[in-house]
Amino acid sequence: MNKRNILLIMTDQHRRDCLGCYGNPEIETPNLDWLASQGTVFERAYSPSPSCVPARACLMTGMNPWNTGVLGMGRGQKGMGNYPVTIASLLAQAGYHTQGVGKMHFRPQRALLGFHNTVLDESGRVQSPGFESDYRRWFNENKGADYEFVEHGIDWNSWIARPYPLPEYLHPTNWTAREAIRFLDRRDPNRPFFLKLSFARPHSPYDPPEYFFRLYENRTLPAPVTGEWDAEHRDADASAPDAWHGKHSDRETARARQAYYGSITHLDQQIGRVLMYLKKKGLLEDTLILFTSDHGDMLGDHYLWRKTYAYEGSAGIPLIVRLPESWGETRRSRCSQPVTLQDILPTFMEAVGLPIPDGVDGRSLLPLMRAEDCAWREYLHGEHSANYSESQEMQYLTDGQWKYIWFPRTGREQLFDLRQDPGERFDLAGKPAYLPELGRWRSRLVAELEPRGLGLTEGGELVCQAGRPPIVSPNCQKYRVD
Repeated sequence: MNKRNILLIMTDQHRRDCLGCYGNPEIETPNLDWLASQGTVFERAYSPSPSCVPARACLMTGMNPWNTGVLGMGRGQKGMGNYPVTIASLLAQAGYHTQGVGKMHFRPQRALLGFHNTVLDESGRVQSPGFESDYRRWFNENKGADYEFVEHGIDWNSWIARPYPLPEYLHPTNWTAREAIRFLDRRDPNRPFFLKLSFARPHSPYDPPEYFFRLYENRTLPAPVTGEWDAEHRDADASAPDAWHGKHSDRETARARQAYYGSITHLDQQIGRVLMYLKKKGLLEDTLILFTSDHGDMLGDHYLWRKTYAYEGSAGIPLIVRLPESWGETRRSRCSQPVTLQDILPTFMEAVGLPIPDGVDGRSLLPLMRAEDCAWREYLHGEHSANYSESQEMQYLTDGQWKYIWFPRTGREQLFDLRQDPGERFDLAGKPAYLPELGRWRSRLVAELEPRGLGLTEGGELVCQAGRPPIVSPNCQKYRVD
């Protein structure tokens, strides 16, 4: 085994296109752009199940949603299970000092899943009896006045945006970076470390500190993408402060995007704090750094908000891997093959010379980074159970050039040519000229779902699930935590 440190940096609900290194000319992300310049940018990275719990289960285990037992957040789903094999458990067994900082979303909330220790910011979740997050406890001890930690009153899934009303040092983003540095300062120096640094932003509430909110006040930011097919979402009732679809005023939508961008720049500066600490301590050149997110945020694209959708704003994620030059590894700067969160565990295992355990569905990214002539997956499969609405339960396939979506509860299909239409404005599923392409992707999804034996397919065709019970993986019971 190679005694190499690993830093996994994760943000929450971070769209792929909201980083400078992914071609966004307006957003300011100098630290992550620098990291990207030193590593490999995966241009077609996707969340296998674009909401917090199922995506994180895939990341931690290297398994597909069907095998983790978590097909989404919503009807019939039980949340992350008690997995015996995780990134943290494998590295801990190999002699690593393992630490999780920030948002873990485990169940129960103090579960370790292989970490020696976790220091938690669980936002507003209190799912285990008597649970109090470490951030909440720290906040109450250090706030210096009669404040609540959500003083602005914005809900965790709201489209409403405003600046953070308290001193910047109290913001959870600052606290998370501070706790990461605290671990690095107090870790066991005789062992390599694995640190999962998991921020709770830019997930709503969209509440960056005042400076970062004002930074984008007079900028012309990209407007939401709309298409020829999304009138049903445009015409929905959007009056609720946590409405998942519907049309808001241009002012409200622009303010949400302004705050979202501000939250990302705030994150970037706090990530920079951690990177500079590593450099100061002489650790940077022997640390593998991987940056990613669990899923994106629609931000009003197609009149949709939040996540759980197959569309690029929700399913498309950033993924950057930096191997230090001292490791002597060749690397390509950008990679266009379709990759996903399950690929992170095997990447870490190969990087430090550990075997990849049986049952892992992902593949190491290192051959792609080295530009080796390796056979890679033709496409990847993602899914999410019914959450906001049964009509939005979905299955999707993509190779980064085409995307096929099937909605099991309605039987609807969509097909997008991402090369010509990256914003997914034009649904080609009903166009006669694209029927062969549609059929090709439909057959691929049938092949993915047929082995499940749950009535999703019959006679080589997809079967609409309207009125049927929720789709539940048998592994939900295998790893269940009550």
